[in-house]
Amino acid sequence: MAIGKTEQLGTALIKHGFLTQLKLNEALEEQKRTGRMLGRVLVENNYITEEQMARVIADQQGLPFVDLRRFEVDADVVKVLTEVQARRFKALILEDRDDSYLVGFADPSNLRSQDELAALVGRPIYVAVITGDQFSKTADRIYRKTDQLDEYANEAKRELEKDSNVVDLNQLKFSIDDLDAPVVKFLQTIFDEAVQMRASDIHIEPEETKLVVRFRIDGQLHEQVQTDLRIASALTVRLKLMAGLDIAEKRLPQDGGISIRTSNKRIDVRLSTIPTLHGESTVMRLLVQSQGMRDLSGTGMPPHLFEKFKKMIRSPHGIVLVTGPTGSGKTTTLYGALDILNQRNVKILTVEDPVEYRLPGINQVQVNEKIDLNFARMLRSFLRQDPDIILVGEIRDHETAEIAARAAMTGHLVLSTLHTNDAASTPGRLLDMGIPGFLIASTLLGVVSQRLVRVICEDCAETYTPSPDELAWASHFFGASEVAKINFKHGRGCSRCNNTGYIGRVGVFEVLEMTNNLSAIIHKGDPVEFELAARDALGGESLERNALNLVANGQTTIAEAMSVVAAAEY
Repeated sequence: MAIGKTEQLGTALIKHGFLTQLKLNEALEEQKRTGRMLGRVLVENNYITEEQMARVIADQQGLPFVDLRRFEVDADVVKVLTEVQARRFKALILEDRDDSYLVGFADPSNLRSQDELAALVGRPIYVAVITGDQFSKTADRIYRKTDQLDEYANEAKRELEKDSNVVDLNQLKFSIDDLDAPVVKFLQTIFDEAVQMRASDIHIEPEETKLVVRFRIDGQLHEQVQTDLRIASALTVRLKLMAGLDIAEKRLPQDGGISIRTSNKRIDVRLSTIPTLHGESTVMRLLVQSQGMRDLSGTGMPPHLFEKFKKMIRSPHGIVLVTGPTGSGKTTTLYGALDILNQRNVKILTVEDPVEYRLPGINQVQVNEKIDLNFARMLRSFLRQDPDIILVGEIRDHETAEIAARAAMTGHLVLSTLHTNDAASTPGRLLDMGIPGFLIASTLLGVVSQRLVRVICEDCAETYTPSPDELAWASHFFGASEVAKINFKHGRGCSRCNNTGYIGRVGVFEVLEMTNNLSAIIHKGDPVEFELAARDALGGESLERNALNLVANGQTTIAEAMSVVAAAEY
């Protein structure tokens, strides 16, 4: 960002308390050596933030500074400029003042841009200062492809109407790379929009009179577009062709996978179709490979629970289970564990359904039920491959559970997932599967149970008074005296979080370590006694308590915490 004289900038930054003289001298030396502008040197070396720089520039030039994180941006006003124009000028129209505009510039020193923009909009403009980073994020959000979804859907409908609603499947197959085809442009726009909005799933659902596209974002479904039902068949055929599925089969469910590149990101797509009353419904699970695996320390697991978990997975043999409902982040936790354990002197084998991340140095196998390549069969084969660590995507039946337990008894560390409500009930589920109590007692190292809750949007977070039901629920776990001290927060809703009040999710965990006492109880095969003892062992580290800790820390709301443990009685 260009600015006036170097000396004035440095002095102003020191005056505002953003910079020390020592750091300024270092930056000046680097500026002389490299020829770069002082402001760029200061920001890139992390001596100051871009916001601090923008605030000082605004102060020097007598201009207002606008923090876009807390400014209610009106998309209709911003779109007075096209996306190309906004990015060219690095400017956003923030307010329509009837006879003039307030415009935020990431580079307010560029007077030529200001003159050109004023001539373009045909009104006087008043300049405000914004940061380059906030400009980019706001532009990405405002100029999303939602409008194009409608445009391309209508174009696809018009193309189909030209041929009496008959879709030439052969021509579709041969034109799969024709990027100008309306159906392809519609799909490309859907994928671009989904990636930009951090969607985990895309739902394409035919209804009686329309086709609906919905995205799952932070665990919640949001409708994106409704269009003519007649394009549903063309969309489904195109997706099936891309996934290598049978385009003639419409009566049975089908599953497949696609790897695509959009917005300079590689996305692995798991596709599922099912026949419904009004046509085939398609759901696509998105996995952005460029994001890589999340470090376990960044999932929200408290440090002391993280240390317990690391102790368990570093045992030379035994079973560690991660439990929770579908979509609770179990696979992410297991991959995080593998990331810790993955060393060149360790042999790791995984059998998964599906393989979600490609892990270097690890041998991964994809389940394929069509050829009887299931978890149990692969586990038996794994034991002849001399592994140190085995990951089983999910324990679903007695055979898989028993082979996993036998593998743990013969010197292997086994990591897997199980669908149970909490850690304390997990050994009881293994008993239900027919695994003897003595085998569970001698192999199970511990259980992690987890859920995901939405995080309050920082840009619109504010204090509020919970409802009587929410306060009663919190008091059940915290006590009325503790609840009275909590400064409860929620998100008011803003443009950044799409007016939901939330952005992103964080994990809620409980970690149960198997002790001698717990092992002795499960050895007897008494699940009821075990659950009581396990809950005592967890004490104040239950899912419920840890969810309430996030509420007390202002990270999430009582409503989200209640959704994690909705079945709790109080």
